[in-house]
Amino acid sequence: MTKHIFITGGVVSSLGKGLTSASIGLMLERRGLTVSMQKLDPYINVDPGTMSPFQHGEVYVLDDGTETDLDLGHYERFTHAKLSKNSNFTTGKIYQAVIQRERRGDYLGRTVQVIPHITDAIKEAIFAGARDAEEREVDVAITEIGGTVGDIESLPFLEAIRQFALEKPRGDCLFVHLTLLPYLKASGELKTKPTQQSVGKLREIGIQPDILICRTEQPMSEDMARKISLFCNVRREAVIEERDVEFSIYQVPVMLVEAGLDRIIASHLSLPLDAKTDFTDWEAMIEDVRTAKRKVEIAVVGKYIELHDAYKSIYESLSHAGIANHAKVTIRKIKAEDVLDQGLEVLAGVDGVLIPGGFGERGLEGKVEAIKWARENKVPFFGICLGLQCAVIEVARHVLGLAEAHTMEHTLNTKHPVIHLLPTQEGVSDKGGTMRLGAYDCRLREGSLAHRLYGKTLISERHRHRYEVNNEYRARFEAAGFVPSGTNPELDVVEIMELADHPFFVGVQYHPEFKSAPLQAHPIFRGFVAAACAHREKRPSGERAPTASEKTPATTR
Repeated sequence: MTKHIFITGGVVSSLGKGLTSASIGLMLERRGLTVSMQKLDPYINVDPGTMSPFQHGEVYVLDDGTETDLDLGHYERFTHAKLSKNSNFTTGKIYQAVIQRERRGDYLGRTVQVIPHITDAIKEAIFAGARDAEEREVDVAITEIGGTVGDIESLPFLEAIRQFALEKPRGDCLFVHLTLLPYLKASGELKTKPTQQSVGKLREIGIQPDILICRTEQPMSEDMARKISLFCNVRREAVIEERDVEFSIYQVPVMLVEAGLDRIIASHLSLPLDAKTDFTDWEAMIEDVRTAKRKVEIAVVGKYIELHDAYKSIYESLSHAGIANHAKVTIRKIKAEDVLDQGLEVLAGVDGVLIPGGFGERGLEGKVEAIKWARENKVPFFGICLGLQCAVIEVARHVLGLAEAHTMEHTLNTKHPVIHLLPTQEGVSDKGGTMRLGAYDCRLREGSLAHRLYGKTLISERHRHRYEVNNEYRARFEAAGFVPSGTNPELDVVEIMELADHPFFVGVQYHPEFKSAPLQAHPIFRGFVAAACAHREKRPSGERAPTASEKTPATTR
């Protein structure tokens, strides 16, 4: 029978519940158990697909096309859990399902209320998420509750998991509460009162945490741990310190195992205690990160650059590629508008340029100029989704001589619509969940760079877009050496474009960052960072990369 772990957070948001949840999933898998991972989000949006990255961070897309919370990226990077539409539920999704049932008459005239109807729907969602890819029961189902204890939005979810644990046999459910021990510099001490109050809020609801994980910048003393244990009614051994890591988030699961969390969970849920949490390869990977001697700097030129979480999976994928190349990747975050406002000197000295996905016209011309600089200066370039489309516009304008080339997303009457709407998107008016979403096949051209990187001819990657490369221009691009090296075999949609006469100039329509992991870097990210390392090593010691003003003048607005 499946055991359940519920993870809540208190005091403040952004404590790292997703990372902690993923770490618990990893340690249980390394003990030979199967796990499922699930996130319950309190916001009323049906999914995060229509939310601004400034509001919510990146939208993480699953194979089945579900647009989800970025925490699911942590789940997939740390564990082998197969995620699906049942891995992320929101208040909006729950209420939508209940209201649809009410409209059908499923409740037979009863008054529909938060208790029991909404809480029952949440419990059904928890059961639905406790399955693997073949719909089999897993050993342990891990469910993270979004938001912060005390928020009005999360109350139905907390009530639901209280009921869920009450209805299951004793010992089948475990409550983990992640909290903060703030450090006051003025007095030079950690404070436990916010943690006590957060646990008090949970106990008012009827939930007694079994384990407390305390986020802290400073070491937690034994006296402090005993005080927290006493006032929060949690056994001393279950008060776990989670200190800020030294150099990599991938240290977190090792730190938690060293604190004994794996054995505490196994004991509480009556899981095998004689199993060993095998982190041999994981610890070797961390040591590679710590001892990496090579250094490389990548410019990420984006629209949402101010918020780190907006490109979370891209930054992590670059880190994975660095691990694979035994290199430390430094990221230079550049607002796309700054490329025009401050000049292309903002790119000087970087070893590679990455243009991530995005929507809207703001910053597009800055991205095009950055791509031109990378192409002309032979600096490795990697474009993702909109990044590919910007590369197509740049090559069309400056190589093919089509000065008015543009995307129909922003310029409907452009003379040269090198990017146009997917035929399947014509007539679509709703915004939520209507793009070309999820995993689609891509056939690679033999002998191409993409083919060499992947080592096979048929791949599957995740997508999130409405616009595509216009096939009417493919022949002209290919004649100029800009080759469509990957296409969808069903719709003949261009998936990959690469420039022949360049060390590394690749654009992809899909999102490879959603299929990268610390122990298995994505092939294109790995190849991109390898090319950036080679570019850096070719430069004489102390020599910087050419500035834009030396070769490519910046375009004025």
